[in-house]
Amino acid sequence: MNPNVNQPAPAAYRQILKATQSAGFTMASEILTCSLLRTLAASKPAGQFLELGTGTGLATAWILDGMDAHASLVSIDKDQNFLRIAMDVLGSDNRLTLELADGEKWITQNKEKRFDYIFADTWHGKYLLLDEVLAMLNRGGLYIIDDMLPQPNWPEGHEAKRDNLVAALEARNDLLVTKLGWASGLLVAVKR
Repeated sequence: MNPNVNQPAPAAYRQILKATQSAGFTMASEILTCSLLRTLAASKPAGQFLELGTGTGLATAWILDGMDAHASLVSIDKDQNFLRIAMDVLGSDNRLTLELADGEKWITQNKEKRFDYIFADTWHGKYLLLDEVLAMLNRGGLYIIDDMLPQPNWPEGHEAKRDNLVAALEARNDLLVTKLGWASGLLVAVKR
């Protein structure tokens, strides 16, 4: 356990972590990111949550742990093998809807939905369809992204994409943005 995370991880986290390692999934959110996701989730009682990029459900478990009984979370991913891990461990939580879907298609088909909290952990909603996803964010809603600090798995030219994304977010007058040089590098914005 990370010494910077003093509170215990959700019970499901350890089970998902073991399955994640066995499956060879290497794109999981860091535990420090997960801890912040849980803390921020607690600030949205009865909130409507969206996670773009479930992966195996590691971050999903932490978000659920911060949510109250009246909140709901929709989490989507296009990889059935990894999503199955989340389904097996978290699927019985009636606050959670896990969807196997392509990000672009899901966003396009659901653009009328509104959310109080969006964790964009995949290309769609971060580098692609950013305006569409931000339009889904309620006033006072949180938009959270990670992996803003250089990562070993970044493809060539990704740093420029990251810089353009941050500049686009900071230029919007409907968002208040804070960049955190912590964990994998986080950006948290609130819609006003």
